[in-house]
Amino acid sequence: MEALTYTQIRKNFAEAMNRVCEDHKPVIITRQSSSPVVMMSLEDYNAMEETLYLMRSPRNAERLLKSISDIKRKHLKEHDLIGDKEE
Repeated sequence: MEALTYTQIRKNFAEAMNRVCEDHKPVIITRQSSSPVVMMSLEDYNAMEETLYLMRSPRNAERLLKSISDIKRKHLKEHDLIGDKEE
């Protein structure tokens, strides 16, 4: 993750915001007398919040991690979606 000073960000604020949104890479903003902060796009923040919500339940987290593992091992099964069958 790139780190920039408050002064650097202030000089190129619009450019920094555009880069964060386009590259989907957060930027750490360091400050002399205060704790650093992170600038990230709203899209990435919302995705992070959703992931945290989904992983909050241990059972759901286990199922999601197993699914990711199955995909990586190409252990996949094809299923019809509900409502896709012609009646």
